[in-house]
Amino acid sequence: MKSHLRDLLSRAIAKTAKGGGLREADLPPLVLEAPKQKEFGDLASNVALVWAKKQKKSPRAVAEEILRNLEDPGGILEKVDVAGPGFLNFTFSAKFCCQLLREKQEAREPALDLGQGKKIQLEFASVNPTGPLHVGHGRVAVIGDALARLLAAVGYDIEREYYVNDAGQQMEKLGISVYQRYRELYGSRDPFPEDAYPGEYVKELALEVQQRWGDRFLKEEKGEAVSFLSRYGGEALLAQIRDDLDRFGVIFDSYVSERVLRERGEVEETIALLRSRELIYQQDGAHWFKATQYGDDKDRTVIKSDGELTYFASDIAYHRNKLRRGFSRLINVWGADHHGYVQRLKAAIKALGHDPELLQVVLVQMVHLTRGGEPVRMGKRLGEFVTLKEVLEEVGRDAARFFFLMRRPDSHLDFDLELAKKESSENPVFYVQYAHARIASIFEQARQAGLPADDFNNGNPEIDRLALPEEVELLKRVIQFHDVIEECVRELEPHRMVFYLLDLAGEFHRYYNRFRVISDDRSLSRARLTLVSHVQKVIRDGLHLLGIEAPVRMASRSDPGLKQV
Repeated sequence: MKSHLRDLLSRAIAKTAKGGGLREADLPPLVLEAPKQKEFGDLASNVALVWAKKQKKSPRAVAEEILRNLEDPGGILEKVDVAGPGFLNFTFSAKFCCQLLREKQEAREPALDLGQGKKIQLEFASVNPTGPLHVGHGRVAVIGDALARLLAAVGYDIEREYYVNDAGQQMEKLGISVYQRYRELYGSRDPFPEDAYPGEYVKELALEVQQRWGDRFLKEEKGEAVSFLSRYGGEALLAQIRDDLDRFGVIFDSYVSERVLRERGEVEETIALLRSRELIYQQDGAHWFKATQYGDDKDRTVIKSDGELTYFASDIAYHRNKLRRGFSRLINVWGADHHGYVQRLKAAIKALGHDPELLQVVLVQMVHLTRGGEPVRMGKRLGEFVTLKEVLEEVGRDAARFFFLMRRPDSHLDFDLELAKKESSENPVFYVQYAHARIASIFEQARQAGLPADDFNNGNPEIDRLALPEEVELLKRVIQFHDVIEECVRELEPHRMVFYLLDLAGEFHRYYNRFRVISDDRSLSRARLTLVSHVQKVIRDGLHLLGIEAPVRMASRSDPGLKQV
């Protein structure tokens, strides 16, 4: 819908510029957005306000001039008006909506190919292998996975990557934690280090070590034992993480190890490259990268005074490794606590000779887990966090994915476990999936009434009989699907698809509750079956883009308004 309107509006703007002495070159990119209130139409543009400001003219006068130059020979618009200080509001005609639906049926709708095969590397869910995944990690993982699915749907060549931070002090701390719990199994009463990892999973790792190797590590020198247990614990936890992600429907194309990058000398090589460009200096025994030279607020340490490499040093080398693999864009999905890290990494990319805008970072805020509105604070295995595995076991994959995607990535999310389990219209994922299943039951009734699927799936000429306001609204929602995908990709915000599916499901349920899809009027029945078949397809495709199933049979045990279908 946006592309058709953009063509009409662009021609009107060009004509206005030519006849009114306005400079078209001053016009910013043409933005079309859905108004917040339905009475203002289907799409709106602030082009007149922005353009008039640069021309020092009245926005409303410019809007009215654009409107006078708007030619619509195909009759795609039912109404256009100027609102407020100069907003242009557009309402599409029912005839146009039916025409677009017919094009969908006849497979004449162009496929989305925004990416044109360009390679994008998407790194997300890169949790340190020092503990299980918790609910916050789950939100980062599903946002990354949904973005990958959406980007692939519009023609990008996507590589999903997990960066394993398996080197440095955090891994040594894991080794010490396992070592201490292991010694406790043999009677040690030494105090557990305050900064060690206290979760039950560390005790489980220690017990595994005892069962496999007995008292071997009591006899070894402590440093060697800790080094071994660090490696063993990290590999075991990474295997658990991969298993949890697989259960969550999140699969990666590649895993890159920080330890391996260090062992291959890539970190030292990258620091040497920056040093050769006079971008590394020594101070107080440490080595610093001149990040301020590239827009950061202060310089950053790459080698500490004790000779230990910093994680930032490894991250520079890792992103150099990415860039050398030929990606056109790098997208990282990180927790919001990495906010201060973005600018320093962009500075490093620029220092390496690349455009820092190649890197885009999506920051994901925290999850507040509740049960019936009351906070859930403790988990079984971490002691202080609830694991992703526990949530999946309680509410299932579909509900978990849907709920994690229900807010903008940079907004805090309240996740109610009891709501996620409800089989009623209160539960948003159930509400959307139920719309899909409800339409499947309508198809079954149609077959029993002698209306085969071919009658309403292939170029049905009776679509024009869809004239009710509710039918036109459903038509518009269906046609907006590609626009929503483009918005998700452009803004890197998969929650927009969730909102769209909830709106579409709501429009369908209201329509279903007021009107009969199948009636004695077979022509009208075929038209309505055509409409709901497209509603079902869009719901199915939208859910699959989010990694969520679209069932054809469901039952509600707690909502009298929804029966088994």
